[in-house]
Amino acid sequence: MKAATSLLLFCVLGLVVLGLVMLVSASTGQTEARYLTMQPIWAALGLVACGVAAWMDYRLCKRFWWVLLIGAVVLLALVWVPGIGIAKKGAARWIGHGGWRLQPSELAKVALIIALAWYGERFQRHMGSLFRGLIIPGLGVAAVLFLIFREPDVGTTLLLASLSGLMLLVAGVEWRYVVPPAVLALGGLVVFIAHDPIRSDRIYAWLHPEETRLERGLQAYQSVAAFGSGGVKGVGLGEGRQKHGFVPEHHTDFIFSVIGEELGLTATLSVLGAFLILLICGVYIAWNAADTFGMLMACGITFLIALQVLVNVGVVTATLPNKGLALPFLSYGGSNLVVMMACVGLLISVGRHAGRASDLPSPLGLLDELAAPQSS
Repeated sequence: MKAATSLLLFCVLGLVVLGLVMLVSASTGQTEARYLTMQPIWAALGLVACGVAAWMDYRLCKRFWWVLLIGAVVLLALVWVPGIGIAKKGAARWIGHGGWRLQPSELAKVALIIALAWYGERFQRHMGSLFRGLIIPGLGVAAVLFLIFREPDVGTTLLLASLSGLMLLVAGVEWRYVVPPAVLALGGLVVFIAHDPIRSDRIYAWLHPEETRLERGLQAYQSVAAFGSGGVKGVGLGEGRQKHGFVPEHHTDFIFSVIGEELGLTATLSVLGAFLILLICGVYIAWNAADTFGMLMACGITFLIALQVLVNVGVVTATLPNKGLALPFLSYGGSNLVVMMACVGLLISVGRHAGRASDLPSPLGLLDELAAPQSS
């Protein structure tokens, strides 16, 4: 287990360092390079969060899951409060004041994972039923997703819906209960996109990249061009040209295209390899977790990182329609980086306590009774 947690931490630190280097490169020739000073600060805070989460006993999260969930809901609601919420490009996704900014949906991710892990352990004997296994936790998930959807942030809503569904399946919910609501949700999504000009345009641009390469499809088209110009070895660190206004948001959602152009196929495959190792380590830690709560939380964190990587890489390579999701540990963004580092710390904590099931109190008290000596 020590090898898995060490390898996990090594890969994460390597990705963070690469992200800092690429942000320096991405700032070349830019008039606004505030992220050069802020990202190292966020990385330092993320390391502290990771260290604290790894040092503490992850089982403490059981006691405070409701505090985290209620706090996340309150923060999500604050984006609509004048003077606190910050709107940008038609979306109210941030809260803050002056130069300080926080994205509540990032905190909602980890809060939802911990809450579902607690529920899955607390009611593990009933997860096979429709009411307790799907409807009850589904209502709680729906409340959080509604607030995120209203921002609007459709991408994060879909991400958390998929994550929640996977966690409930791992917890024991039967497929026959999950598939019908999933199909209905997808149908509702299709109707929503059809009546939303911005998102329908994104779908059209994805289906017709050549026709829309100068308009809606500009980002994805130029991103693919960046990978093509980079080739196997890349054009050299700091020598990329697509970042000079050709690929908007190149330091956030499209940082992977900067890596592909400047460092080439070798670097992009190395990044994907690091994420694959991270995924394997996460699954291994979850498999060997000391209790159901640790297993579900480790699965949720691993799913969260893997899904974000899948969506981001899919968008940057034009495999998926354009949707702004950060590439974990690499993209600029304080909220995402600190939360992801804290999640890695929780994974390490689960790994540290693997094999210590005898120390864990059973939520129903039944295991302790079975383990107690019987009087003759």
